[in-house]
Amino acid sequence: MEGSETLGARPLVVGANHRSSSLALRDRLFVEDADIPAFLNRLRAKGIDNAVLLSTCDRVEVLASHSDPRNAAASIQACFADLLGNTDVTLESQCYTLVDDRAVEQIFAVSASLDSQIVGEAQVLGQVKAAHRIARENGMVSGGLETLMQAAYSVAKRVRSETAIGERPVSIAAAAVDLARGVHGNLSSAKGLLIGVGDMGHMVAEHLVAAGLERLTVTHPLEVRAAILARTLNCHRIGYDDRAEAMANADVVVTALGRHDYAVNTDMIKSALKTRRMRPMLLVDVAVPGDVDPAINRIDEAFLFELTDLERIVIDGRASREIEAEAGRAIVAAEVAAFQAERAGRAAVPAVKLLREHAERMRAEVLAKAGGDAEKATRLLLSRLLHNPSIMLRHAASGAPGELEALDQAIRKLFQLEDDPTGTPVARKDDEI
Repeated sequence: MEGSETLGARPLVVGANHRSSSLALRDRLFVEDADIPAFLNRLRAKGIDNAVLLSTCDRVEVLASHSDPRNAAASIQACFADLLGNTDVTLESQCYTLVDDRAVEQIFAVSASLDSQIVGEAQVLGQVKAAHRIARENGMVSGGLETLMQAAYSVAKRVRSETAIGERPVSIAAAAVDLARGVHGNLSSAKGLLIGVGDMGHMVAEHLVAAGLERLTVTHPLEVRAAILARTLNCHRIGYDDRAEAMANADVVVTALGRHDYAVNTDMIKSALKTRRMRPMLLVDVAVPGDVDPAINRIDEAFLFELTDLERIVIDGRASREIEAEAGRAIVAAEVAAFQAERAGRAAVPAVKLLREHAERMRAEVLAKAGGDAEKATRLLLSRLLHNPSIMLRHAASGAPGELEALDQAIRKLFQLEDDPTGTPVARKDDEI
């Protein structure tokens, strides 16, 4: 397969996200940072030498640039299939391929946190930059893809500065901290348990630690994800099957898995409260869909707040977030159009350069031949410049039907010619370079 930085390389995104796929599939596709170089090497072996792998809880995507996007997409999906191994999980129906404008739009939207479960999550841009850095360090980013990534960061910055989209997640996390203080007072002697690695849960946990939480423990069904988050937050981790026992010591439980079965049920909470001698527990469920059985609301000393509850606390959060998201999407749409227009302009650079070099060679030759005679030099230059086009026009006149008309239109467009009242083509006055 031809390398992606050849003339005509096109933006490409292949992946699975929280809308297109199950969490089970994304868990199977998840690639730890340390293993990303090996995955990129597999892509390179298949002829894809410009690619970034973004692997988070919400998505696993390859952002690439290639002159043959169809074959490149097939190769990327084959690498994803290798990650799954022998399994009955269906990849094709949960994986998407985006090319050209749609690929650029996706990369911009993801970087600006418009494609997350919780729109505006601050961690997303950092995740994109980290993935970009790993790919660049492994020699997998250059040319058009590097330009595209830098443009994505500019778009993300513009969305952040021109909308209030980033304020909502921070406000939700701050609301969770206020609730924790309302239930437990000073958090310096409080302990927390984070179940799942969703970005909103990550943010809430960070705010709790910053507010003085004495001890934080994390867990996830995939041990590798729990280990990564524990290193990031500099906290403890436990096995997922030990979460019920750990709740007995948890004053605040934050859930951010988003599976379709409850990670926390009533039996777990009743048992934990009994061990705690009915000391109150705060449960903050920021997962979509929710991780905590709503029936827990009926248990004394268990205080459950879901994402919608937190949004109400920060005043009409969902509605205002969507308004800001629409403003952000409008910015992305405008930036996609501008980027693609500039990219199309860059595609003409080689031809323009070739034409200018050709004209410069002619100029040097006629100057040498004219021996300082300006009139002779200009006459010779015009004769040489017009020689080949004149021959082609004469041949076209006796060639295939429509050939002469096509060349005539091309010349008029290239040299900005229009007929004067006598029918003679003349150059317009606004043709200065």
